[in-house]
Amino acid sequence: MALTTAGLNFAAAAITNSGSPTFYTNANAYLGVGDNTTAYAAAQTDLQAATNKLRKAMDAGYPTTTNNVLVFKSTFATGDANFTWAEWAVFNASSGGTMLCRKVEALGAKSSGTWVLTGTVTLLIGS
Repeated sequence: MALTTAGLNFAAAAITNSGSPTFYTNANAYLGVGDNTTAYAAAQTDLQAATNKLRKAMDAGYPTTTNNVLVFKSTFATGDANFTWAEWAVFNASSGGTMLCRKVEALGAKSSGTWVLTGTVTLLIGS
């Protein structure tokens, strides 16, 4: 999954300790889902859904990092995000903030029940 421009700028600021980036910790990281199928573009800063979108905080113990693999996990309860999940993204705030990355992916139509979303981001060397 490719980083957004904002995600790349965040990484550069974190590496150089420039400014005061909000890190993707358990207290600050969120997975968001939406119902829009607009293709990924690096300049996007939020999910593309107009109204059917929701961000959920991390489950306990997440995110995790093992070498170059970041794992984010959020639980969406029965009343949360009951719409078709067509996009998901990683954020560092419950609203606004920096969208690290976004993926367009048909995950199904949630109408009730508890769904758990696990998002894996692998940082790669080269192109």
